[in-house]
Amino acid sequence: MYKKQHIHFVGIGGIGMSGLARVLLNLGYTITGSDLCETEITRCLNKLGGIIYKGHAPENIQGADVVVISSAVRESNPEVQEAYSSQIPVIPRAEMLAELMRLKKFGIAVAGAHGKTSTTSMISSVLRAAGLDPTVIIGGKVNGIGSNACWGQGEFLIAEADESDGSFLRLTPSIAVVTNIDREHLDYYADMNAIIRCFLDFIDKIPFYGLAILCGDDPRLREMLPAVKKRVMTYGTGPESDLQARDIHFEGLGASFRAWWQNAELGRIQLKVPGLHHVRNSLAAMALGLELEIPFHKIRTGLMSYEGVGRRFEILGEAEGITIVDDYAHHPTEILATLAAARTCWPERRFVVLFEPHRYSRTRMLMDDFTTAFGEADELWLTEIYPAGETPIVGVSGRRLARNIRDKQGRQVHYVESCGDLPGAIISSLQEDDVVITLGAGTIGRIGTKILDMLKTKEPAIAF
Repeated sequence: MYKKQHIHFVGIGGIGMSGLARVLLNLGYTITGSDLCETEITRCLNKLGGIIYKGHAPENIQGADVVVISSAVRESNPEVQEAYSSQIPVIPRAEMLAELMRLKKFGIAVAGAHGKTSTTSMISSVLRAAGLDPTVIIGGKVNGIGSNACWGQGEFLIAEADESDGSFLRLTPSIAVVTNIDREHLDYYADMNAIIRCFLDFIDKIPFYGLAILCGDDPRLREMLPAVKKRVMTYGTGPESDLQARDIHFEGLGASFRAWWQNAELGRIQLKVPGLHHVRNSLAAMALGLELEIPFHKIRTGLMSYEGVGRRFEILGEAEGITIVDDYAHHPTEILATLAAARTCWPERRFVVLFEPHRYSRTRMLMDDFTTAFGEADELWLTEIYPAGETPIVGVSGRRLARNIRDKQGRQVHYVESCGDLPGAIISSLQEDDVVITLGAGTIGRIGTKILDMLKTKEPAIAF
């Protein structure tokens, strides 16, 4: 991008889109955007100098040189249609991210079905501890920087690579990290073989001098290794990985382990975040640090200072002896990992789990996996599915999922149609020493704070 243009974002309130907009504002571009709702994110972009419209209308793109859309925006959107009519280029978010990556000497892209946000933010923490001042674009609010994006003066750009629609193939990173491959986004991919082929194509984008950092604990990545044509470094908890975590302990709200690299011990790492999945994520960040020849003591400082990301095992607070935790987990694998991490923190406490299913297609394709994902929940509440723009599928609903879990697991499952009604429904059943865990990628992210406020004020619930 050789001159400062006017860039318009359709769906600018999304966590990925807003990160790009924030960085471009820092670089001096004129930024406008639109979203259906006014949020903290859109208000923040306004304060930074962006012009954000509530709702979508053709006149919103007036004066724009390019229109950026996310995978959630449809061709029928009036702003997209106006851009086509006015011969204004319409590009996906990934293409704009690729353009930003070209502005830096080295791009680092983190892909995978799960753990992208935490891994990307851990990498940024390591590079910041090494004084490399990276540019960061992440799908969550990083507690260490108070934002989901920042423009650094260093040579590195670190970003999440979105595999949901294959658009991550537009990126050409110097280093690619892949955390895992799972049955996800099957509304776009024909089958698992198609997903694996796409990840192989992504890794093949790395230049000859680059590196693929892959999780050796993931069975699909292990099976894929013989087909990878680039230089590879593996990490994991097993003896076959190049970088290993050994002697793992879970202590309080964190974890610790000894890091081994090529059969030599590097030292002990203490994390402030819990769970085996965070141990693996930290290994990915460590592997990248080793590749960049960052001294181990600086890698350790970066990992030990890492304080997490918003909506990733975020402890919202405590009232009346009840702890409230919020997590973005919306896939069975993520739910299992989050609840397992919670159990390492509170082995004896009762878990009250509230889950809002996300997307009809995901719920239909993973129905059986969801039925076995809540084993650690002592009390389970489900809501109706958050559609995320999808059209309802006949026979697929939150009520149906609740019934399946009840029938196949022989356990009680409570169903509340509206997510906003959850606080009032559960408040009377909560007991001192409970841990309430809200899970999902939709509106349930607001529920934990509401429950916490009710416990603090002892006011009746008001649905929203």
